Amino acid sequence: MKETDVAGIAPGAIDAMRARERARYEAQHPRSRELAAQAAEHWFQGVPMHWMLDWGTPFPLFVKEAQGATLTDADGIAYADFYLGDTGSMFDHSPKPIAEVLQRQGARGLTSMLPTEDAAAVGRLLAERFGLPYWQVTATATDANRYVLRWARGVTGRDKILVFHGCYHGSVDDTFVRLKDGRPIARPGLIGQVADVTKTTKVVEFNDVAALEAALKPGDVACVLCEPAMTNIGMVLPEPGFHDALRSLTRRHGTLLVIDETHSISTGPGGYTRAHRLEPDFFVLGKPIAGGIPSAVFGFTSDVAEKMAAVAKANAGYSGMGTTLSANPLVMAAMRANLERVMTDAAYDHMLALSARLANGLREMIQERQLPWHVSNVGARAEFVCSARPPKNGTEAGAAMRPALEHAIHMYLINRGVLIAPFHNMTLVCPDTTPANVDHLIATVRDCCDELRAA
Repeated sequence: MKETDVAGIAPGAIDAMRARERARYEAQHPRSRELAAQAAEHWFQGVPMHWMLDWGTPFPLFVKEAQGATLTDADGIAYADFYLGDTGSMFDHSPKPIAEVLQRQGARGLTSMLPTEDAAAVGRLLAERFGLPYWQVTATATDANRYVLRWARGVTGRDKILVFHGCYHGSVDDTFVRLKDGRPIARPGLIGQVADVTKTTKVVEFNDVAALEAALKPGDVACVLCEPAMTNIGMVLPEPGFHDALRSLTRRHGTLLVIDETHSISTGPGGYTRAHRLEPDFFVLGKPIAGGIPSAVFGFTSDVAEKMAAVAKANAGYSGMGTTLSANPLVMAAMRANLERVMTDAAYDHMLALSARLANGLREMIQERQLPWHVSNVGARAEFVCSARPPKNGTEAGAAMRPALEHAIHMYLINRGVLIAPFHNMTLVCPDTTPANVDHLIATVRDCCDELRAA
């Protein structure tokens, strides 16, 4: 291997593949090109939400329909979808029970700012599944995290929070803090932020127990907000004993622990929290909880609920939390159907087995080619990383990214009917994913690597 190689691949081969695959994409997608030109006339940057540009394609891929684990674009090309709306469609693109709810509840009323019969059932289902007795519904996981931070500050009387370097908790301003040369800075690219979030947000490396203890010791941190395994800067798994230390230290210093399971719900029916017997004070889950209908929830302990009630009683009036459409009848009906009929043990058994097949197949391919890459997985979520050693924190995960090589791989996969996460190499399987889908993904990654190495 040459010193100038990028994770075992020659830079010239990467550049040539990127150019070749971009040209192939343009040729294969005339209808998407036409729609992109029309959309550019009125949508800022040509799309209704700028994350849709993250794919790195010459122009956006426009979708015609999505069913199960298959997405079909405007040019009629079908894709085995391992991205699944960045977890929003992790239980299929259009689960039958959810489609039935949309039709039935749509005829009964969409929103009323009052609870329905489904609300009582959903509260019970959430408590049984995730082990926390009290819940609230929000429109998105970003909202849920934002409201939890407010409650944590309200009940503790502390103004600071703590997050881990490289974390992702939606678009909550307080969490957009990173480390640079060991010092906290606002995350680059944070537009229009006038408050200095480094004054109220502490940040340490994931898995660094000593740094965590030092940050909590002054007794000024309201809560630690964390993913149980980091998933958005690549995948960073907790080292043995880390979660025990995290829970022990937060309790010792009077700090609340918030577990954000929006991605790690891939672990199992009760998320990483139930699978590993974590004991959070708050629990946040968004994206797939209502089968793809925009919604999120946050749960909390009885002790926290008592403190929240006392704070609410002493501060009657507008709380700054909640939106008009949160917990509307359509959402609650969809959430109930999802918890009862979609997000089942059987669905997870299928997903976990296929994700293991995918991860093992990628590992074998990497080993056979002696590439300095590795594979990590959290339940139904797996990721191949173009770096030899699994990272132990956000800094190492960021350093392991190979943007040019990853872009070449992504374009190669798209052009051969496979979608994975566009900003790193994450894959997710759903109840409708088949062994053939998984084998197709493995074979396509293998062919891509062979082409790159042959060049």
